[in-house]
Amino acid sequence: MFFKPPADVPTRVFARLPDEFRNATAENEWVKFQPGGSPATSLLEGPSFDREGNLWCVDLPNGRIYRIDKSGTFHKAAEYDGWPNGLKFHKDGRIFIADYKNGIMEMDPVSGKVRPYLVRAQLERFKAVNDLFFGADGTLYFTDQGLTGLHDPTGRVFRVTPSGRVDCLLDNVPSPNGIVANLDESMLYVAVTRGNCVWRVPFTPDGGVAKVGVFVQLSGGWGGPDGLALDSEGRLAIAHVGMGSVWVVDRIGEPVYRVRTCAELHTTNVAFGGPEGKDLYITESGSGSILVASLDVPGKKMFSQQD
Repeated sequence: MFFKPPADVPTRVFARLPDEFRNATAENEWVKFQPGGSPATSLLEGPSFDREGNLWCVDLPNGRIYRIDKSGTFHKAAEYDGWPNGLKFHKDGRIFIADYKNGIMEMDPVSGKVRPYLVRAQLERFKAVNDLFFGADGTLYFTDQGLTGLHDPTGRVFRVTPSGRVDCLLDNVPSPNGIVANLDESMLYVAVTRGNCVWRVPFTPDGGVAKVGVFVQLSGGWGGPDGLALDSEGRLAIAHVGMGSVWVVDRIGEPVYRVRTCAELHTTNVAFGGPEGKDLYITESGSGSILVASLDVPGKKMFSQQD
């Protein structure tokens, strides 16, 4: 099947990480074991907006959480012994962090205090969690990526119910990364980085999963699909590391837009924001920049934005 080429959408730089914040070194444990070509002095990820319109993101090798105000100025909100990789807000104001080193953490955005929320499933430690998403009822979904890939397809996807029950939904994913639900939350989309694709994970009536398949198959780049975001029409934005692009596909997987970087190629994650929610903010870790593109449809209202 052949699709029409997606329309190109340009980006502009909204903010750039100050040089004084880029201080990870080759001795940093995270940097030491990364493949060549990965950002070394910083790695921006996990963009998410608070109710006041401030953009928050993480800096993985430096163990930092940043708040970026509407003028594009970076403020260090927290620094701790961890490797924060994903970030989402709870509607009660808490920040939840998928920490590659420690597990799921929670943070008070006022005091900057970070503490563990979930560091194991029953008695088993995680491989290394990557990203997270809240469902409309407060259910937390997250990916446990570790160093999995096509050579070791044992990455996992977990669910934590509002009552605190922890369920492993998948345990055979070659590098699960970004995660989000479709509009009615009848299934999940999971970025499978090393497979260069996005899986669809339908829920069964009893809350399990069945008939998991590939929703979008990508190609190219030296990374793969990373962060995901959904708009109010159910279109999926896919950050593609190594292609310097964010692909926007419709509800049946047909390409609509290719959002092209105006910086480097390390487009790691995405979040909708701006006055009308139609601006797509992109963490581009090669240059340590936050890019922004103007789209025609606002992002889906998130759990943290509910009254």
